[in-house]
Amino acid sequence: MHPGGKHMQIEKQTVRIGFNPLTDCASVVMASVLGFDERHGIRIVLSKETSWAGVRDKLVTGELDAAHALYGMVYGTQLGIGSQCHDMAVLMNLNRNGQAITLSKRLMEAGAVDGPSLAALMRAERRQYVFAQTFPTGTHAMWLYYWLAAQGIDPLRGARAITVPPAQMVYNLAEGHMDGFCAGEPWGHRAVMDGIGVTVATSQQIWPDHPEKVLGASAAFVDAHPNACRALIAAVLEAGRWIDASDENRRAMAEIIAGQAYVNTDKAAILPRILGRYDDGMGRQWQDSHPMCFHQDGAANYPYLSDGMWFMTQFHRWGLLKGQPDYERTARAVTRMQLYGEAAELAGVAVPAQATRSSTLVDGRVWDGTDPERYATSFPFQLR
Repeated sequence: MHPGGKHMQIEKQTVRIGFNPLTDCASVVMASVLGFDERHGIRIVLSKETSWAGVRDKLVTGELDAAHALYGMVYGTQLGIGSQCHDMAVLMNLNRNGQAITLSKRLMEAGAVDGPSLAALMRAERRQYVFAQTFPTGTHAMWLYYWLAAQGIDPLRGARAITVPPAQMVYNLAEGHMDGFCAGEPWGHRAVMDGIGVTVATSQQIWPDHPEKVLGASAAFVDAHPNACRALIAAVLEAGRWIDASDENRRAMAEIIAGQAYVNTDKAAILPRILGRYDDGMGRQWQDSHPMCFHQDGAANYPYLSDGMWFMTQFHRWGLLKGQPDYERTARAVTRMQLYGEAAELAGVAVPAQATRSSTLVDGRVWDGTDPERYATSFPFQLR
C-alpha cells in the first residue's frame, strides 16, 4: 500500500469503474494495468460499457462505483436534464483535447472542407443535414454545436442532431445515416483511415486545452467512500503522469488499449493522434500543439470550477436548461475539490492556485467564469 494510505481506512477495496471504448479511457485502464491502484490500497475492476446513457444509469443505480465519463453528462444528471435529478460528483479531469468533428467524404467531394464551405453548401443544398454527437449534454454535443454556430449554422434549427454511441459513428457515417459527427478518438482518425470521412476541426481548435472526460461518480458513493475515492484519484493521477511522461509510454499505452478488452481497434487507429500527428484525410498533415494529454503536471487533471460552469452556460444557451442555474453553487456541489487536493498530495501532484481559468474559444469569446449568466445569453444562436 502507498505510505500515504496506511493511516486511512479504505471503505471499499474493490472499485468497479466503467469506461467507453475511447482513447481517453487510457488513464483509468493504465491505473489498473500498471498496478497504481494496488499501490494506493484499492483494486480497480474495469467494466466496458456501450453507451454514455448506460454509464449514467449504472452510476445512479450503484452498479458502477465511478466511471470515465463525459463532463457534461455528470452536470446534466445533476441538473435533471434528460433524466431525474441525481446528485453527482466530479472527482478529477481525466484528459484535455483530442476529439474531432468529422464530415462524410461525400460532403468533402461536394466542397465542404471547413466551416465556411460547409455553411455555404448547407445554404445551397437546402436539405436537412444530420450531425451526430454522443450524448445530449455531453462534451461532443457542446463542441459540435459551438463550432457549427461559430460558422453561422444554427445547430438545432438549421440541422438535425442525433445521438449515436462513439464506437458506432464510423459505421453510421459509412451507411449514409448522417453527414458528420463529433466524437472522441480513435473514431475520427478511424473514419479518415477507412476513407469514409475527413477531419474538418479538432476540439482543441474550438477550445485549446479544453476539459474532456472526468472521473465521475454519484455523490452518495463519494460521501460513503471518501478514502476509496481519494485512493482512486491518486492512482489515476499517477497513471496519467506515466502516460504523458514519454512517447514511449504513449506507444505502450496505445498497444494495450487497442486490445479487444478496451477500445478494440487497430493500434494504427489510436497511435498517430495520441502522438499529436494529425492527417485530415484531405492531404494535410501536421503536428498538433494541443494534442490529447492526460496530466500536464496536473493542470489537465485539476477540476476547475469554471470548466464545469461553462457546460451549464451551454445547456442554458441550447434550451436544455430552463432558467439560469446557480452556476457557482452547482459547480462547488459537484466538484470535489478538497478530495482532489488530498489525493493530489498523495500522488505528489501540484494543485493550481486558482479554481478558475481563462480561455479564448474559436469565435474569439473569452470564458473565465466571472459572469456566467451574461456569457450564456450573449451568443447570437441560442434556444430558450
